[in-house]
Amino acid sequence: MMRASLYRTSLRYGGGLMLHTASSGPVDGLDTLHLRLQDKVITAVGEVRINIAYLNGMAAETVESEAVGLLECVDWTKDAERLLTDLSITDGVSAPVRMLVDIALHDFLARRDGIPLAAWLGADCSGVVSYPTNQTLFISSAGRFLSQAESYVSRGFCDLKVRVGSAGFDDDVARLVALRERFGADIKLAIDANGAWSADEAAENLSALAGFELAYVEQPVAAGDWDVLNRLAETSPIPLMLDESVAGQADVDTLIRSNGRLWAHLKLVKLGGIAPTRAAADRLRAAGIPFMIGQMNEGGIATAAALHLACAVGPHFAELYGADGLENDPASGLIYAQGRVGSSAAPGLGLTFDPSKTRLIREFSA
Repeated sequence: MMRASLYRTSLRYGGGLMLHTASSGPVDGLDTLHLRLQDKVITAVGEVRINIAYLNGMAAETVESEAVGLLECVDWTKDAERLLTDLSITDGVSAPVRMLVDIALHDFLARRDGIPLAAWLGADCSGVVSYPTNQTLFISSAGRFLSQAESYVSRGFCDLKVRVGSAGFDDDVARLVALRERFGADIKLAIDANGAWSADEAAENLSALAGFELAYVEQPVAAGDWDVLNRLAETSPIPLMLDESVAGQADVDTLIRSNGRLWAHLKLVKLGGIAPTRAAADRLRAAGIPFMIGQMNEGGIATAAALHLACAVGPHFAELYGADGLENDPASGLIYAQGRVGSSAAPGLGLTFDPSKTRLIREFSA
């Protein structure tokens, strides 16, 4: 029999880092829920960030309330594997709450079996669980922008994604010029417009960006109009990666029908956890469509879940920078260095959770 504990905390970045995209505006911290599961031997943890209404339209308090309601109804006498596969317990539950429970159950089962979650998911891993990751350059002053880029490259992170679409396009181009002048071909560049461009702007901007050798342009227009996205993809000189447009399995269906013209950025918080994201990744790979395993800016537990999944499915791209630089994360054990993020090959997610750094909301048991 398990018992569950739900916690909440606000995670902060050091070094003056401010999250700022065209869709989110400035964000000064990560409002986060943690779910700890325990029996007489095993302690496991899940996590979800809840101040992401700009992505899913859900207020943080709504997500917390929904999580409490679900956890009150779970039969904690059931085996963790049965809870993970019994989809009926999360019928009608939002993707963030499903993610919270899904990660905790995956961590529990891998810890029960004494192996890293990546291995439990089928990866061949030993020693350290590790995967290359990009870093993102948020909207900021020109000086801060270049200083942050210098810091990342000096630490071995040469895969950079630039957030654009907040100011004028000329400003965005100037930042790309500055990066290419400073680092040349030593860095891989991509940009993310977070849906800020109109269809006409996107067509014009994509053409103008052809000379920067970008790996992809992410979400050039707002989600919702697949016809526009397909038309853009047919003429774009740069591959298009979709993030906000891929919010569920039906979107994966639509993307597969694009026959490879559009790529996918898969996130646990949009799809509802490790299991559905793994299913989407498997389907995209079978269809020959490049994809990314990524995340919001999130704490160590959620980042580690995406890391272990990436090790298992081998995405073409990975965006796992979310916990880098957090000052007060209750989860410890992630290491960022030389362009990679890693954790030990200890059982489960391989991290240690300190609930004293959080606020207890409720405890639940049979």
